[in-house]
Amino acid sequence: MNETPIHVLVVDDDVRVALINAAYVAKVPGFHVTAQAHSAAEALEFLGSHPVDLVLLDHYLPDANGLDLVRRLRQLGHRTDVIMVTAARDLVTVQAAMRLGALQYLVKPFTFAGLRSRLKAYGALRRTLDTGGEAEQAEVDRIFGALAAAGSPNELPKGHSAGTAELVRQVLRSAEGPLSTQQIADRAGISRQTAQRYVKLLERTARVSLALRYGETGRPEHRYTWLPSEGPA
Repeated sequence: MNETPIHVLVVDDDVRVALINAAYVAKVPGFHVTAQAHSAAEALEFLGSHPVDLVLLDHYLPDANGLDLVRRLRQLGHRTDVIMVTAARDLVTVQAAMRLGALQYLVKPFTFAGLRSRLKAYGALRRTLDTGGEAEQAEVDRIFGALAAAGSPNELPKGHSAGTAELVRQVLRSAEGPLSTQQIADRAGISRQTAQRYVKLLERTARVSLALRYGETGRPEHRYTWLPSEGPA
């Protein structure tokens, strides 16, 4: 017996981008694009008579921003889930989206793999919640962690370990200032060559910034700082 598809409304002011996002969604099994909207008013009008399970929502709309649209939806009693898909990467917007209940925040530009992993995690979450009943603490932890962890292992290039990548991330996140590759290696308990490989990966995906520090030898030392607003390559 086939499962009921998850109905999605794609909201983006750029018609071309909306078409691309809709095509991405359509390639993920279990998801169906019900419609596309290009303004907050258009989205509200559609949702008034066509409830959907999930809205893929851009923040920059011509008549309102995405967060205003989410607020209005909640005021009207819509319980539609929301995943933000936007170029807005300032932490004020990210935090506001989180507080309004957005389940994920995907920064443009992103890959199909990035969106697919989040949709698959969302689908798994819905299946879990649809079973009803009560949950033990371990199950609650798994539900809350499912979407947060989505994407990380699947988006790593071949030959990279998700565990090592997370270890390097944690070292950078917890650092009080910029770190050299050797300092990262020492704190993570890995070789300098391995640390350098993973830091370069994070730098390419815009998750760390690089600064050069010049010492007495004249050769600059590469020092890395974690960037708090996370986004895909």
